[in-house]
Amino acid sequence: MLAIQRNLSKSFYILLSLPATAMGFALSVQISALSWILTTQYGLDIHQVGLVWAAGPIAGILGQVIVGIISDNIWLWRGRRRPFIVVGGTLAAMMLLALPNIDIVSAKLGISGLLGVAIAVALTLDLSINLGFNPTRAIIADVTPAGNARTKGYTWMQTISGSFGVLAYAIGAYWGNYVLIYFGAILVLILSIFPPLFIKEPRYLSLDNKPQAVVKVTTKEVLRHIKPLWGFIIYDIYAISLQLLGIKTAHYWAEIIALIITLYFVLQTLFAKEDTHQKTDDEEDLVGFRKVLAAHSFSWIGVQTMFVFIFAFLQDKLPTISHDELGKIIATSFLILSAVSAIFPALVLEPLAKRIGRVNTHIICLASMSLGYFLVVLFGENTQSLYFIMALLGVGWSAIISLPFAIMSEKVSQTRMGLYMGLFNLSVVLPQLLVSMGVGLFINKIADKSLVFQISALSLLLSTLAWTQVKEKQKNKTC
Repeated sequence: MLAIQRNLSKSFYILLSLPATAMGFALSVQISALSWILTTQYGLDIHQVGLVWAAGPIAGILGQVIVGIISDNIWLWRGRRRPFIVVGGTLAAMMLLALPNIDIVSAKLGISGLLGVAIAVALTLDLSINLGFNPTRAIIADVTPAGNARTKGYTWMQTISGSFGVLAYAIGAYWGNYVLIYFGAILVLILSIFPPLFIKEPRYLSLDNKPQAVVKVTTKEVLRHIKPLWGFIIYDIYAISLQLLGIKTAHYWAEIIALIITLYFVLQTLFAKEDTHQKTDDEEDLVGFRKVLAAHSFSWIGVQTMFVFIFAFLQDKLPTISHDELGKIIATSFLILSAVSAIFPALVLEPLAKRIGRVNTHIICLASMSLGYFLVVLFGENTQSLYFIMALLGVGWSAIISLPFAIMSEKVSQTRMGLYMGLFNLSVVLPQLLVSMGVGLFINKIADKSLVFQISALSLLLSTLAWTQVKEKQKNKTC
């Protein structure tokens, strides 16, 4: 074990953040370039772009859960998370190289339809990111003690990852998305392979440092843990089935029913008591975990709607700009968003969380993001105003991708961190799929694309209210 790891020094937190940075950089490239390249280079319409983006969440639904379960129970290459980080990063780098060459890949495979190949590339890219993302987050919980050190691990993860995200959008804004894609492929490969070699993983995850029994995970247990997400699952299955069968509908009855089901289970979860003496520790932890899932899911409806459809909003409000100008405005917007989200976690969120608690800090950040989305609706057609508002949105984004991991990781068993990281990811990918399959279809039919940020603002407001029902962890339990 390196001395920096033994002493939990700042340099170790930086090293620990680099594998997550690799996956985050791949995601930044995807966010910045995927919609742009599909519309400008390959001529896909808004709904088709939504379908391509839907491929990623589908990969994440199974990918992170399965990887989490397996990584909790194996030991390979002197680690349980290391093999998945290396393999996931390598595959992600390869798929980034494929992005600007979808037409060439399609021709080589003898496939005439670009949409199918684009979905395959996006699916493999997101599966690769998910393959690596779960272990890069779980390893932080594996090698840091609960409490402030754990919070520091996740806030530094976002600060380092966010700093590289700034670099990604800076490259896209200044040199263009093609340079960003090829640079990203190289960086992702390097950061996925080398940093994990210098992080010593614990052989056993139990607090008594003894081998834990292999835990079998049943479908029933998984469904019980993710109860507040049942409405999302029902709608996603329905929407995917319609797409596969080629069925088109002119009504929104299914959406309304799914919304009612979702609100029922979310509200039931949020108002359940988390700390009664009648509950066992496991039951109390399950209630707390479910509350985090419910609250976090609404955050991702908002941010995913922005990520996927900001190009539609800008095309509507700035119809005279060229494709290259559109790409640079999007890249600059996300550059500013990432700059703020890189600065805030370690420098602002961590010390603020020590004073007022992680949950209260998160609530404040989400409220500011909801306000920012409303401001985009009012002033977003002016690019200078948009850039200023993006800085405000960065405050909420910095919290969304750092604090919930620290909060969640102390509500579950240390020996099953991979599993719970995978289940936690469902509160991200299921809403993402909802956005691609449902919200995208709705936005495509509405002339005024301000709806993009109206949906985002409302979603973040609901998430803010939901987080007020999450209880801050007061003391650590033995697992």
